[in-house]
Amino acid sequence: MQFEDINQDGATVLQQVRDESGMISQEFFARIDDAIDSQDSELLLSLTQDLHEADLGDIIEALSPRDRTEFIELLAGDFDFTALVELDDSLRAKIVETLPNELVAEGISELDSDDAVVILEDLEEEDRDEILAALPAIDRLQIARSLDYPEDSAGRLMQTDFIAVAPFWSVGQTIDYLRETADLPDSFFQIFVIDPGHRLLGTVSLDTLLRSRRPTRISEIQNEERHFVMVDQDQEEVSRLFERYDLLSTAVLDESERLVGVITIDDVVDVIHEEAAEDIKRLGGVGDEEITDTVMATLWSRLPWLLVNLGTAIIASQVIAVFDATIEQMVALAVLMPIVASMGGNAATQTMTVAVRALATQDLDKFNMMRVVSREILVAIFNGLTFAVILGVISALWFSNIQLGFVMGAAIVINLFCAGLSGILIPVGLQKAGIDPAIASSVFITTVTDVVGFFAFLGLAGWWFGFL
Repeated sequence: MQFEDINQDGATVLQQVRDESGMISQEFFARIDDAIDSQDSELLLSLTQDLHEADLGDIIEALSPRDRTEFIELLAGDFDFTALVELDDSLRAKIVETLPNELVAEGISELDSDDAVVILEDLEEEDRDEILAALPAIDRLQIARSLDYPEDSAGRLMQTDFIAVAPFWSVGQTIDYLRETADLPDSFFQIFVIDPGHRLLGTVSLDTLLRSRRPTRISEIQNEERHFVMVDQDQEEVSRLFERYDLLSTAVLDESERLVGVITIDDVVDVIHEEAAEDIKRLGGVGDEEITDTVMATLWSRLPWLLVNLGTAIIASQVIAVFDATIEQMVALAVLMPIVASMGGNAATQTMTVAVRALATQDLDKFNMMRVVSREILVAIFNGLTFAVILGVISALWFSNIQLGFVMGAAIVINLFCAGLSGILIPVGLQKAGIDPAIASSVFITTVTDVVGFFAFLGLAGWWFGFL
C-alpha cells in the first residue's frame, strides 16, 4: 500500500505504508512519530488522510499509550473513528476514556450505528450518556436502542440504517427514490419489502431491481424466501445463518416481528474471526485475554485454570504414590511413565479439539452423535494397537525385557482408548451441563489420561511382575 508525499524539491513521490511482510513500514511509522512529537497536525493529516481504517488501527496499536491520544487529538475532526473499531476491546475502551467526550461525539456522529455501538458499549455510563446527549436526536435514539440489547446479540451487531419500500411501488419509483434521497446508507446489497406495520414481506436484490423494467411492481420481483434474525439472537447463530445460506445481508426483526435493522457480511466476518479466536484461547485456558491487556489482567485471566490444573496434577501424583513400591522394584517404569501419559494426552487433545469446534458450529448433534463417537472409538483402538507395537518393541529393546514391552503395549492401548472416548464425551457432557466445553475440557481430559495412563501402566506392571 502506498501514499503520496512531497519531497524537498516539491515533487510528488510514492511512499510505502506497509513493508513486504505486511507490517507498517519503519520509515512510515518514524514519520508518524515525528509528526506527533512536533505537534504537526498538517503533516500528520497528509500522512494519514488516504489510509484505510485498518491501517490507522495498526498505527494506533503500535504507538505508545501517550502518543495514541495525541495522534487522535491532532487529527481531531479529520480522524476516522472507524479505525477504533479495528482495535482490541480493552485497548479501544482505554483510548476512548482518555479522549474528550465532545470529540468522541463528533467522531461517532459520522459512523454507522453498529460501529458507534462498538465504541460506546464499554464506556462508563456517565460518559456514554454525555456523548449520546451531544448527538442528533435520531442518531441518539437509534444507538441507545441498540445498546439496550444484550451483548453479543444481533441487536448490538445490526445497522439501523436500511432501505425499505412498499410492495406496490414500481421499480421506477424505487430507483428514483434511491437516486434522489440523500439520507440513505452508503452501501447496501438488497432492498427490504415491508407492509404498513413494518413487517418483513420479502427482499429485492440490487441486480434484480436493475434488470427489471420500470413499470414492474416490487411485489412481482420480490424474493419471498425470508432470511432474518431476531434482535436478541446470539451473534454466533447469526454467523451460522450467513454461512449456511451464503448471505450478504439479512434483516433483523424485533419481538413484534417489525424490521428494525440489517446485518451485513462485513460485520459477520468480524464475528466469525472473534468467535474462532475466542474458542482457540479458551482451549488454552486463557478466557477473553487480548494481546494489549496489562500484566495484571493477563495474570488474573490465566491464574484460575492453572490452579485447577494444579489440583488435577496432584490427583495424578496420588496415583503414582500408590505404586511407589512397584517403581522402586523396577526403575524402568519411572522412565516410561511420561510416555504413556503424553501419548494419551495428545490423542485426547486431538479428539477434543475436533469435538469442541463441532459443538461450537453445531455440526455435532443428536443425529450424528453415535456415528462420531463410534468413529473416535475405532480411531482410538487402531491408534492404540499401532503405538502399542511401536512402543512395546522400543521398551523391550531399550531395557532388554520382553515382558516390559508387553506391559507398555497394553497400557498404551488402554490409555489411547480412554483418551479417544473422553476426548469427545467430556466436551459433550460439559455442554449439556451448561459449562463452556472450550475452556473446561482440557483440564478434565488431562486428568483422565494421566490417571488412567499411570494406573494402567503401573497396575499392569505390578500385577505382571508380581510386585503387588
